[in-house]
Amino acid sequence: MIPNISNSVACGTFSSSLNKNKELKQDMKLTALKDDGKNSIEKLKEAIESGEYKVNLSVLSEKMADELL
Repeated sequence: MIPNISNSVACGTFSSSLNKNKELKQDMKLTALKDDGKNSIEKLKEAIESGEYKVNLSVLSEKMADELL
């Protein structure tokens, strides 16, 4: 009987630890996505200001036409 109790306690502790690890990984992913978003925005802003950013006029005109239809 005691080994069963020990096993259930160990399993509960293990699954609790797994859940905490999953939550931590999700938080890390969200932080990474937020950082990437900021970096991408800053890079885009810098490219626009420096004149390096080029608008693809074909794609832009197609999307504008689609919106008008």
